[in-house]
Amino acid sequence: MATTTTAAAVSSPTNVSVKRVGTHNGSFHCDEALGCFMIRLTNKFSNAQIIRTRDPQVLEELDAVLDVGGVFDPARDRYDHHQKGFEEVFGHGFNTKLSSAGLVYKHFGKEIIAKELQVDEEHTDVHRLFLAVYKSFMEAIDAIDNGINQYDTDQPPRYVNNTHLSSRVGRFNLDWVDPDQSAEKENAAFERAIALAGSEFLDSVRFHARSWLPARSIVMECLAARSDVDPSREIMVLDRFCPWKLHLFELEEENKINPSIKYVLYEDGRSKNWRVQAVAMAPDRFESRRPLPAQWRGLRDEELSKASGIPGCIFVHMSGFVGGNLTYEGALAMAKAALKL
Repeated sequence: MATTTTAAAVSSPTNVSVKRVGTHNGSFHCDEALGCFMIRLTNKFSNAQIIRTRDPQVLEELDAVLDVGGVFDPARDRYDHHQKGFEEVFGHGFNTKLSSAGLVYKHFGKEIIAKELQVDEEHTDVHRLFLAVYKSFMEAIDAIDNGINQYDTDQPPRYVNNTHLSSRVGRFNLDWVDPDQSAEKENAAFERAIALAGSEFLDSVRFHARSWLPARSIVMECLAARSDVDPSREIMVLDRFCPWKLHLFELEEENKINPSIKYVLYEDGRSKNWRVQAVAMAPDRFESRRPLPAQWRGLRDEELSKASGIPGCIFVHMSGFVGGNLTYEGALAMAKAALKL
């Protein structure tokens, strides 16, 4: 069995203590590419060499092994998920079987996030981001690698999606028509896969740290103030726009909010007009809990104002998931009327 070292990770003579992390050679997937990127962010495996091989004797001598070897043993830094009987999941309410990336994230994710936030691992923000990044980024990689369908249905998908990260990483594999099928070219392709998967992982962590997490406190305050907006307690106003959807669902569940929020109002930062958005049934669903009235959908401006009896209307989307008004008062009137229609 061939054993190769990725070109970008070859150790220098002056750095003989660099750790060595193994994964398999041949065709690669997103999970081991991302796993290799993440494990090199840890203190223990900082800038480790990546050794690509399926040779058991070589793997046995390495400091860590991902996605090959048939062993899951965190004490020995062995993170494979292909062996019979493997059923490891992330926990915390997540039940998707882990890939090698998920295993690395489960065991090193808090360290990686704490370093990015420059706080201790015990900080409450670290745990919150640890769960949020798994939910929004990592779990899909685990599921795709393990062949788990996104929906419980036997029906064929309505369209093909080859634009997700796992698919894009897969396209770095050498094309069968390429005359150069050398280990060197394969390793270079794997390094590009590592770079892509890693950059999107860090983008996700940084988005959640800099944008998503601060938004949670805003949504929490606005949700608490919903009674001041309308006696129905089904309309929430954002005093400043922020990513609110996932926070709203989580806070509703945590605080057992009933009735649930049907409409969220916020100011459009560019036009300074106001939006009234129908809350979706779930974070990954297009259907709304209570779409804006059918008789308003597709109308604009004066025609919409006349149909609704509310001045200043701008539009209502054909699906009823969002509408607009020139003023806050007009948007609020649209939401209140929609609750009654």
